[in-house]
Amino acid sequence: MSKVDDAREILNYIGMPKAQQADLCCYTLLAMAGIKPDMRWSQATNEWIRIHEIIQFVNTYYGITYAENSRETFRKQALHRFRTAAVAEDNGKATNSPNYRYRLTDETLEMIKYFQSAGWNAAVSRYMKYHDRLVDIYASKKKMTMMPVKINGADYKFSTGKHNELQKAIIEEFASRFAPHSECLYVGDTIEKDLVKNIEKLTALGFEITLHDKMPDVVLYREDKNWIYFIESVTSVGPMDPKRILEITEMTKNVKAGKIFVTAFLDFKTYKRFSNELAWETEVWIAEMPEHMIHLNGGKFLGPK
Repeated sequence: MSKVDDAREILNYIGMPKAQQADLCCYTLLAMAGIKPDMRWSQATNEWIRIHEIIQFVNTYYGITYAENSRETFRKQALHRFRTAAVAEDNGKATNSPNYRYRLTDETLEMIKYFQSAGWNAAVSRYMKYHDRLVDIYASKKKMTMMPVKINGADYKFSTGKHNELQKAIIEEFASRFAPHSECLYVGDTIEKDLVKNIEKLTALGFEITLHDKMPDVVLYREDKNWIYFIESVTSVGPMDPKRILEITEMTKNVKAGKIFVTAFLDFKTYKRFSNELAWETEVWIAEMPEHMIHLNGGKFLGPK
């Protein structure tokens, strides 16, 4: 039996749905365990790993050709489901951080190392006996650390982390001061990517969104002025540099509303680190100084170009 079939059998044993027993999910499990075709399951490990590294591992050792742009498929079909089922965990970083990684949980690793050995049945029984409780523990850990946030008058929750802490400040502090009466059309979460996504309104405004487009972290629309605010929440990567402006401009080439580009930072120290990358004619907002903004050149302050 091939290693892919082995992985499928393991996923079936622990009750993963059929969709999560597909080849892509099997390859993901193999990569996360570091299992090459000629290795024994007893040699499995659970080192932290990025999606990019999972794809490289599968392509190198299993002769498959997954493209880099399939990362979102790996994330949604395999890794999100593995994490929900406590098969895997993440390291709590923002999803757009270069340090965001996944690994198998210690409990999963302990079980799969017994696959095809005399202790396998006992290992699976032990895992399944506590599995539901482990799922509850992982879910509770996430739930306990959620941050409440009010968006468009409704109550939502962000998962914890500096990136979402800043997004919360953008919605609750920036918007009330510099985009009054605006509506949030889009905001993601480090776990639930599209927490708010008003497709109907975005389409009506002229957005053309494909699966490969990376939306700005927060999109606000102020109807009384017909202004759209594109806001990047920057803690480690992704300011409004000239390249990012071009990407958003292409995505919104049919949008007639005035466009305002904002980079938000938690503190002045982080702003200074990125200051030489920022595009001209954009705005900067710093959460620790919420009453003020920095305007980078141009004839207008806080208005469309």
